[in-house]
Amino acid sequence: MSDKQQTAPKVILVGSPNVGKSVLFNVLTGAYTTVSNYPGTSVEVSRGSCEIAATNYEVLDTPGMYSIMPITEEERVARQILLNETPHAVLHVIDARNIERMLPMTLQLIEAGLPIILVVNILDEAKRLGMQIDLKRLQLNLGVPVVGTVMKRKQGLAELQQAIADYSSVPHKTFTYGSDLERDVTRLAVMIKGDYCFSKRATSLLLMQKDSDVEQLIEAGEAVTDYEQLKTVVHDIIFERRADLHLQISMERKKVCKQMLESVVTQAQQVEEPFAEKLSRWTMNPWSGAPILLLVVYFGLYKFVGGFGAGTLVDFLEGSLFEEHINPVVVGFVQQQVSANWLFELLAGEYGLWTLGVRYAVALVLPIVGTFFLIFSLLEDTGYFPRLAMLVDRVFKKIGLSGRAVIPMVLGFGCDTMATMVTRTLETVRERIIATVLLALAIPCSAQLGVILGLLSDVPGALMVWLSFMLLIFLLVGYLAAKLMPGEHPVFYMELPPMRLPQFRNVAVKTLTRMKSYFMEILPLFLFASFILWGLKMLNVLEGLIGTLAPVVRAIGLPDQATSAFIFGFFRRDFGAAGLYDLQTNGLLNATQLTVAAVTLTLFVPCIAQFLMMKKERGLRVSLSIFLFVSVLAFLCGWVLNTFLVGTGLLA
Repeated sequence: MSDKQQTAPKVILVGSPNVGKSVLFNVLTGAYTTVSNYPGTSVEVSRGSCEIAATNYEVLDTPGMYSIMPITEEERVARQILLNETPHAVLHVIDARNIERMLPMTLQLIEAGLPIILVVNILDEAKRLGMQIDLKRLQLNLGVPVVGTVMKRKQGLAELQQAIADYSSVPHKTFTYGSDLERDVTRLAVMIKGDYCFSKRATSLLLMQKDSDVEQLIEAGEAVTDYEQLKTVVHDIIFERRADLHLQISMERKKVCKQMLESVVTQAQQVEEPFAEKLSRWTMNPWSGAPILLLVVYFGLYKFVGGFGAGTLVDFLEGSLFEEHINPVVVGFVQQQVSANWLFELLAGEYGLWTLGVRYAVALVLPIVGTFFLIFSLLEDTGYFPRLAMLVDRVFKKIGLSGRAVIPMVLGFGCDTMATMVTRTLETVRERIIATVLLALAIPCSAQLGVILGLLSDVPGALMVWLSFMLLIFLLVGYLAAKLMPGEHPVFYMELPPMRLPQFRNVAVKTLTRMKSYFMEILPLFLFASFILWGLKMLNVLEGLIGTLAPVVRAIGLPDQATSAFIFGFFRRDFGAAGLYDLQTNGLLNATQLTVAAVTLTLFVPCIAQFLMMKKERGLRVSLSIFLFVSVLAFLCGWVLNTFLVGTGLLA
């Protein structure tokens, strides 16, 4: 971080997930952002800068939080940022449609003595539902600036920037709760001698709710005798009430908010339900949501990614452009310029940097990944994914996950390495490990998926066998993991953003950004893998590896040539799938062998990049255990499937 950015006044964005916080961050900062883990955690925090009224501000986008009393690691990090930074302004972004549910956190932030600006976002959807919000009266009631926005269209941006520029700290309003609660808060507040980031009132309320982080903060900041007295009083208050103080304090805040909003929000008596709301309900209802999901999978993954991406685009780039025009020129040029056989093999041989590394990355992987990211960005911009999370939550609970895990699972169809990193957002360690196992085992990345869909779609029945087997393994392993693995069961709740038509600019920017990031990651890995394979070949080690694995490959009914595809698969899953593509185009696999190879390769070990990410996120012991488990299970499943298909003649 630059010295200029360190000294710039800070603007911190807080709020629940899916309220438009990240959209606001991107609108304020543009492309000049950095994403890094918050110190001592695996939670990402985005930082950027913006200029308002000739003043440069540093902008921080915190993880989603529902309260300053944290439950998840993300909420703990968000609160830590509020405690550790000294912000010029804290923008609390809320969804106008759910203002009554989100306003209690605004009260918490104001009580804490933070410099709050309330951003009431998604106003257009609220109006469509017949809601009218008097922002001026709300500002008067809260005693802090209130700005209404529709950040997707940059409505209200100028007013918000003006509010940030004009912000000056003023004494905050105090919201009065029940007399018994007020008595206890006052009793504690006068005993707190130290000066803390949160106000004494907010600190007292958190102490009464047994917030362990705040207790540690007070213990470190108060004299020993003062802290012991505070502990005794807190214990007495909890004992005297013999009630859930956390619930009581929450109910008091909700009561204040409800009274406040009576004069602020008016609701039209009869409003025709917008089509977007009907569609939202349909996507979450199991009877209609499942067919909608199947349509998305069929047209999005099978037809667009598998048919167009892995079929039309790959045929053009790999078959026409590279094989017929580019490769002959490059190989011929290298032959003319290079006399040493080892150097020719390195550059343009069977495992050459160009013929394997660049060709696979550009002609096979990039078009498939690009089409996947386009579909992913389209669905993301409509608001479909949170609804998909609600739809699958009940099924996911059977396999030890919650609906929240749908995001890494869907992202896994793009890149399993990236998805493994995203598992850190899941609430419990148990859930993260189960998700990591399933990603390593049964979720093919987009490049692998695209090639497999392209290959199997030409074989009647093969695609259905592959899909059924993968789904069975996914559910069976998840169910057994949920039964056998100890740990806390996840609790799931999620804010639903509005369903909208996707905006072209948003989709284009997200797709291009992801493609660029992915390509910059995979090209060096492809070149590195090509170099390793070349080295193994030149040292005659590759032949030894192929010879060692060949009996196992023959045991599942595949030819010896398929061995190299499994070895390639460890370097990149895409390599393995591309190796399968080469075997099929050379006529070395029949329908049964192709299906068995596709299933085994999909279940086979995670690629080296995913393994390194697993090691980083879960530790070496857990990662090696997953690696060994997946390796054995993949070939066992391949043997079972081959025995079944040969015995029944199903694909003969």
